[in-house]
Amino acid sequence: MSMGFLIEETAPVVWRGLMVMSAVEKLLRQVDWGQLDYLVIDMPPGTGDVQLSVSQNIPIAGAVIISTPQDVALLDARKGAEMFRKVHVPVLGLVQNMSVFQCPKCKHETHIFGADGVRDLAKTLGLDILGDIPLHVNIRETCDSGQPVVVSQPQSDAAKAYLKIAKEIVRRLPVPPA
Repeated sequence: MSMGFLIEETAPVVWRGLMVMSAVEKLLRQVDWGQLDYLVIDMPPGTGDVQLSVSQNIPIAGAVIISTPQDVALLDARKGAEMFRKVHVPVLGLVQNMSVFQCPKCKHETHIFGADGVRDLAKTLGLDILGDIPLHVNIRETCDSGQPVVVSQPQSDAAKAYLKIAKEIVRRLPVPPA
């Protein structure tokens, strides 16, 4: 389910405060999610209305901060981690997204967004790195086609990176009540 299904494809979402929480409440309470093991809520970076509304009104087992290793992105990642701590949501760890690009022809690796920014931030915050996601054309292509790499190419290195991170997240979550 996505907010994108509720608005026109080209319409911006310019909601604040009560409108955001109303939409989130509808997604959480009026969608038939079926039997879930986990519900993952993907939020935009930062510490705005969405993050505060969700963290203050919904019981959250943990937050995962995802960032590219570039300085400007790390500023938002740090603020996000600090905000979750302030509202007593456990931060399970950080994920370094677009960590490295490997040329498909010569296999040379380039750290387009920097090499270790998220690792350095994790160290500063006393948090763990849950994993790295490479910058790879297959990730984009498979997502755009509606068949994410973990489904369409489960044995690929990219899929293995996602699955490793998922296992780390699950390992850190509290055991759900039976």
